[in-house]
This record gives sequence, C-alpha cells and structure tokens, in this order.
Amino acid sequence: MLLEKINSPKDLKKFTIPELVRLAGEIRPFIVDVISKTGGHLSSNLGVVELTIALHYVFDTPEDTIIWDVGHQCYTHKILTERQDRFGTIRQNGGLSGFPLRQESKYDTWDTGHASNSISIAVGLAEAKKKMNKSHKIVTVIGDGSLTGGMSFEALNHAGHLKSDIIVILNDNEMSISKNIGALSSYLNRIMTGEFVSNIREEIKNITKKHPTVYKAAKYFEEAIKGFFVPGIIFEELGFQYFGPVDGHDLGNLTDTLKNIKRFKGPVLIHVITKKGKGYPYAEDDPERFHGISTFEMRTGNCIHSGSRTYTDVFGDTIIELAEKDEKVVAVTAAMGLGTGLDKFSSIYPERFYDIGIAEQHGVTFSAALALGGLRPFVAIYSTFLQRAYDQIILDVCLQNLPVVFAVDRSGVVGQDGPTHHGAFDLSYFRHIPNMVLMAPRDENELKQMLYSAYLYECPAAIRYPRGEAPGVPIDDQFREIPFGTWEILREGADVAIITCGSMVQPALSAADELAGEGIECTVVNGRFIKPMDRELLLRVAKQTGRILTVEENTFIGGFGSGVMELLSKEGVVVPVRCLGIPDTFMTHGSQKTLRNRIGLDKEGISRAIREWLKKE
Repeated sequence: MLLEKINSPKDLKKFTIPELVRLAGEIRPFIVDVISKTGGHLSSNLGVVELTIALHYVFDTPEDTIIWDVGHQCYTHKILTERQDRFGTIRQNGGLSGFPLRQESKYDTWDTGHASNSISIAVGLAEAKKKMNKSHKIVTVIGDGSLTGGMSFEALNHAGHLKSDIIVILNDNEMSISKNIGALSSYLNRIMTGEFVSNIREEIKNITKKHPTVYKAAKYFEEAIKGFFVPGIIFEELGFQYFGPVDGHDLGNLTDTLKNIKRFKGPVLIHVITKKGKGYPYAEDDPERFHGISTFEMRTGNCIHSGSRTYTDVFGDTIIELAEKDEKVVAVTAAMGLGTGLDKFSSIYPERFYDIGIAEQHGVTFSAALALGGLRPFVAIYSTFLQRAYDQIILDVCLQNLPVVFAVDRSGVVGQDGPTHHGAFDLSYFRHIPNMVLMAPRDENELKQMLYSAYLYECPAAIRYPRGEAPGVPIDDQFREIPFGTWEILREGADVAIITCGSMVQPALSAADELAGEGIECTVVNGRFIKPMDRELLLRVAKQTGRILTVEENTFIGGFGSGVMELLSKEGVVVPVRCLGIPDTFMTHGSQKTLRNRIGLDKEGISRAIREWLKKE
C-alpha cells in the first residue's frame, strides 16, 4: 500500500498524480475504519482527502503554513504529517486530538475548534512574515459554512486593504459541478492561473490604465463576465484575485492550479468544490448525521449506542410540545439543527425554525428582536459556541430585558472534542448579568419543567445541561411550573451540606450514600436556580450543618460556588465553604467519565473531598 510509504509530506512529492489518486483511495477506508471505532467528524474529513494531499504535495510544509477552519477536517492532514501510526488513538484518552494542536505537531499552526477565525489568523501571520522578512506561503482552508460567520468577512475586508500575501481556499461542499461545466471550468482555470496569461493580463492592465476610458470599459467587461459565470465578483471587489470553481476531487487539476497560484502575490481566493462524505455511501447520503458521529457499524452505517434518551432529545421533544401550545414559540440555532435536537421541530414547524448559520452574535440579537416583536424564541446553541455572543447577551437581550430562552447544550465536560468544546464557563458568564435567570436541571424531567417555567417568565432565561445520556427518570406528561428561585433538599444530614446543581446532583447523592456507611451524614441540596439563589434555604442549611461543599461542572472561578459564598457574605453568615469545580486550566480531550474522575467531579471525588476535610478538622 502507498499509505505505508508515507512518513511525512516530503514523501508525497515522490509520487505521480495517478499514485496520489491511489493514495486518496487508501486513506478514505482507513479513516472510516478508525472513526467507526472511536467516533469523530467523518463526512467533512472524507470530503477533503484530495485537497489535503494536493496542499502537502504542492506546498513545503511545515515551512509553508496551512491553517484549518474549523479544524475538524484535519484527519488526512494528521495522517500525512508523521502521525499515521497514532491515528487509531484519535480523540481517545492520551491520544491524538481531533483538531489541530500545536503541542502535538510542528505541522499544526493553530489550536482550532471554533469557526470563522482562520482568515484573521492568516492576515496576522502575513503581516508578521512581512515585518520579519520571511518568504514562506500562508494558506488557509475555510469551509463555506465557516464563511457565514461575520469574522470571516471582517478579515477578508482587512486582507484586501492590506493586500495581504495569503491564499484562501474556500472549501465549498454544498455545490456540485456538472461534468461539462466542470471540464470547462478546469480548463479555463488552468489557463487563467498560468504564467503566460497572468503576465498578459498585467500587461494589458498597465497599458489601458494610461487610457482611463478604455481601462474602465475593459474592467467593467471583465467583471460583468465573471459575475455572470462565476460567484467571484464579491471577492474581487474585496481586493482578492478569485479563481474557480475547481473540482476538489480532481487531483491533477487541483495540483496544477495550486502550483500556478503559489507564484502569486497579494490575497488570492480559490473556490474548491468538494462532496461531504465522499467515498462512503452512508456519509454521502446523510452528511449531517456523519458530521460528528459516535461509534458505528462500518458495514451498515448504524450507530452503536445504548438507546437511552439524552438531554438533547428531551429538549427537542419539549420544544415541540411548547410549540403545540403556543404558535408564538420559535426556535433558533447556529448551524446545529441536528446537534441541538431541533431536527424534528424543523420538519414539523419549518416556518418557525431559524438556522442562522455559524453566526452566533447575529443569532442572539435576531432572537432579541423576535422577542421584542412578540414571539417567544428558544435559542439552542452549545455552551462553548455561545461564548462568542457574550456581548449580545448582555446588551441586546438582558439590557432590553427581553424574554429570550437560551437552551445551553453541551455544558460542562464535553469529552473527546477537547478544550475548544468543553462548556466550562457558562455559569460564570451568565450569572453576573442583570435580569438573567439561570437554571440547571438534575434530570430530564426537571429539564422539561424548566423549559416550561422559562417560557412563562417575562425575562431572559438560560438553562444549561450536559452532553449525553440523562439519568433515565420518568418524564411527567403534564407541564408544571417550578417555584421561582427555589432549591430542594434531597437528603438530610448534620455533618456537611453538599449544595450542587445540574449534572452533579446524582454524583452528590451517590457520594452521600457512600459516606453514610462510614458514619458521615450529608445534606444534599439541588441548587437548581443558580440565579436567583434560594436565600432562605441556604441560610437554614448553613446554620444546621456548619459546613458547605459546593459542587459544579463549571469553572469554580465566578461560578455557582462563588455565588453561594457571595450570598453568605452579604448576609453576614460565617461558615466554612469549600468549592469543587473545573480547575483553572483548559482541559484536554478524553471520555467524560475519565475527565470527571481526573478533576474530582464524580462520586469518588466528592466523597474524597469530604473525608479529607473532616479528617483535617
């Protein structure tokens, strides 16, 4: 196999184009086989196999820089850059990251995981290169989905202004090229990027500029032709030289185009057409499901899972129930309809579903305006992605005191996607905003009732819940409002009060059961309202036990535990308080169970913390 001969990108340069085509055919089943066992981003990676090979074949990495946006399509890149032997460990505890990671390889330029920032990175690197008198090439690969983020257009605008020496590859996997148009486009593209033609074009420009009327007419004619045949006019107006569309699975044409464009100066954009899921029929037919998939049976494409309901499933079902009750209920998400559980809602109520693309800032302000207009928007965005709309949450939702409900999925420890995806900060960034109500459910039934309660409030509300399976408790058929700002005592004990919320309630109860067998009696409080907190219950529990341990799946800085201490301080109550939470560090990737155990956010960690505390006393 050719793949066995690849130790670094330099080995690619020994191959012929037909051999590179064979190599692409070997890489695809290799990726499918590994990801069927580990889970991961499949369809996007299958779509960029040829493009990745061509980039490493034409450019001299790592001297030349490749930046991946979002980064989840970097699997072929990892295989070709000295990590093939470890690819089977991807996204596993102690294994390769599922995203580019600088500490992992000299070929990884940026620790990525969020969309739309690659062109900004390229522009900055180009300026640094210019100031440091370096000559290497800077290439960024950005998907058409990432281009929906406003940051991309801010960077395009700046790159055109600076005339940055960068190459932007727009990986467009939503368009297809028919054979006739594709062949013509490939032919024209090779000619248009060839040295002879580009020299003639520059010479004609220089001549016609001496005659403004002729130059203006020639320029108008060129742009009119481009605007009619290709979608490149917007990039040309921003100062980029546009080439494409190019068939992203035609290695011969792709390498020829890249070789020609490698000579160019100034900002260049190459429009490459690829197919998500290429080469694996199940992923081709359903690229959204195979975008980020758990383990699956390679032969059938069926997922391997327990069948238990997830918090995401419960949210999706509940929002449909609420929509049945009230036609003003609408749902908003940012390019994550399936991931947030809104796929069923979108099919039942397509006119009440808004996917605003990878544009969280716009999505939050858009939702605020929907609420101002009389609708009841539910905004479903992963915790880590909602961080990008922090300013809009403050000024466009909370300052206006508008009834927008945030369904904050993937809060806390997320798992194999690593530091860019852990929802470690949402309790902290929501809790201090005026007018915000903040809740966390201990199980799926409480999630349903919280969504209903938030629907009743005439103010901003956020409900954060974790990735993965819910505890499996029965869900009430009927809605009921949770008394506003109230906690509940789940277990009574005199030695220490464990005050916790959300995903940490069940481990706290288990720890209390274990400690009871050792003669240590704990009160366990479900602090389901992070804001406002239950003042009366907190003061009563503090007085009865004299010790408080807070437990949260959030950074302990500025989170739930901080709120408990602030309230006690305000009331002048002095009792010892200890806080368990996510430490002040960016956690690596690994299974949720392993990571929670590592930072003490499980039954064993809670029990150990209490034992050590009482032992010291």
